[in-house]
Amino acid sequence: YYDQSNVPEEIMKVVTALAFLASAAAFAPSSKPAFTTQLAAEDFLEAEPYYDQSNVPVNQFKIKTPFTGKVVSQKRIVGPKATGETCHIIIDHEGDFPYWEGQSWGVMPPGNREKDGKPHSVRLYSIASSRYGDDMTGKTGSLCVRRANYWCPELNAEDPAKKGICSNFLCDSGPGTEVKMTGPAGKVMLMPEEEPDTDYIMVATGTGIAPYRGFIRRLFVEDTPAAKAYKGQAWLFLGVANSDALLYDDEWQASLKSHPDNFRLDYAISREQENTKGGKMYVQDKVEEYSDEIFTKLNNGAHIYFCGLKGMMPGIQDMLKSVAVEKGLDYDEWLKGLKKAKQWHVEVY
Repeated sequence: YYDQSNVPEEIMKVVTALAFLASAAAFAPSSKPAFTTQLAAEDFLEAEPYYDQSNVPVNQFKIKTPFTGKVVSQKRIVGPKATGETCHIIIDHEGDFPYWEGQSWGVMPPGNREKDGKPHSVRLYSIASSRYGDDMTGKTGSLCVRRANYWCPELNAEDPAKKGICSNFLCDSGPGTEVKMTGPAGKVMLMPEEEPDTDYIMVATGTGIAPYRGFIRRLFVEDTPAAKAYKGQAWLFLGVANSDALLYDDEWQASLKSHPDNFRLDYAISREQENTKGGKMYVQDKVEEYSDEIFTKLNNGAHIYFCGLKGMMPGIQDMLKSVAVEKGLDYDEWLKGLKKAKQWHVEVY
């Protein structure tokens, strides 16, 4: 009775959308939400044609003239054994701060720096929702933020003087908290939607998952022109320390069920899995397991994305170089070709 093989795709899309909305509702406060939920077609924030990127909004709000949004909800989204705290924050922008999947918002934390009395600098965060927001009204956007704390070995405790100003502000926020923002920033992580059979390979560590959540919602959850047209495969690789640190797993599982031919998912859980050499399983090790297939996809026009801590890139580059050498390729020339074709997308911090 649970065989879904003959369920029409449109019905599965509605089921998946309901699952994602339930997930979004879990992030919302128990009080009256600041937004309404809709299940109508998500087509009112589209370019014409939908893949035209000539008018992508960029830097509409700047440091001297920031936008003020209001927090709808803030919720911890990792388990008790996760390494650190990661929160999902929904911000109401009333439809006045449009953005595209893959862009970032700048957040200006309140207060001034102790050292010189100047305002705190802007912190960039990849937006973790589609342009329609978790509620699909086009009036909210979401951030995935890990609280930055500093553990002092001498005190054998966290040093509050060295904690991350902006991440703690966001993770401590609540409904109604005002957030000054800049942006939207960046075009490097946009999806090239003109060719609907393009494969996307998405590699993330931790909160680097944020832009891919927007991609996956747009392709597999929402009733967008991009979703209707998409015939390729989106392959997500996520690296975290342990199972409690996995982010948005319920949403990925829903997309796997609704689009088993178009969505793939692989986790690298460093403290629970071993790589082929017997060491910890990092995200580059998981990617390496499929290196032949990934190289074939890239040679056929796939786009590969990297988002997360910049420390992951040397391992990724070393792995790809070793595989390229095995295949008799000049790695530098191969990479230059990907970059020239705009198939290589990197946003690390």
